[in-house]
Amino acid sequence: MKIRNRHTVGLTLAALLLALLTGCLYPEDQTPRNDATAREAVLTVQDAVDRYREQTGVLPIENADETVPLYEKYKIDLGKLKRMGYIGHIPSAAFENGGKYQFLIVDEETKPLVRLLDVAVFQAVDGVQKKMDQYRSSRGNRLAAGDEMYPGFRAVDFGKLGMRDPEIRSMFSNQTLNWLVDEQGAVYADYGIDIATAIAKTEAEPGADEDLRRVLIDASYFVPVRSPEYRRVGGEPQAVAPQD
Repeated sequence: MKIRNRHTVGLTLAALLLALLTGCLYPEDQTPRNDATAREAVLTVQDAVDRYREQTGVLPIENADETVPLYEKYKIDLGKLKRMGYIGHIPSAAFENGGKYQFLIVDEETKPLVRLLDVAVFQAVDGVQKKMDQYRSSRGNRLAAGDEMYPGFRAVDFGKLGMRDPEIRSMFSNQTLNWLVDEQGAVYADYGIDIATAIAKTEAEPGADEDLRRVLIDASYFVPVRSPEYRRVGGEPQAVAPQD
């Protein structure tokens, strides 16, 4: 059996077990971590964004380069919302106020939704990426990579990098994230189990061409930080290598 097939079976079993053990993984209040402060902050900022857009015709977002990944791109300018009186204060959950989240907008051209980027995950992936880049530059462009996890993606080999797995928890399930590296050396967090669990819990029926990260967006207040796209292959979520 090929390694990636074992990984696919593992995703299914892990998702089913996680769904059974965490009956409220994606509860009605859409707060996987049951973080009431974050949930309230999202609702408050969502109201402010809606009112700002209705009155100005634009969104209160910071400028972003076209190369910025989709789920990191449209950061909300909380300072502007505060200065213009749309919010009374910057939420304590916000990174700008000592919190652990950045507030983003998704679906910016249709029905803008406020979601949270977990800064700890972002920083962890960035740290592993720097180590991977150093490894490649000193070893003739070779990767510190182990078994194939999906076509075009292998597991990050932390032993080769000379560091420990950061053991960062998923913002969706609170399970430890796995780490992927593609053939170009880009490092990602793997949300395959989270996606499989969300599909099982919500009974979603995504199409074959749909980016499955959308299931996580719809089932929570978070974005999948530093993630590859996922498609449904053989009924299972599979990471898709970026196209040149």
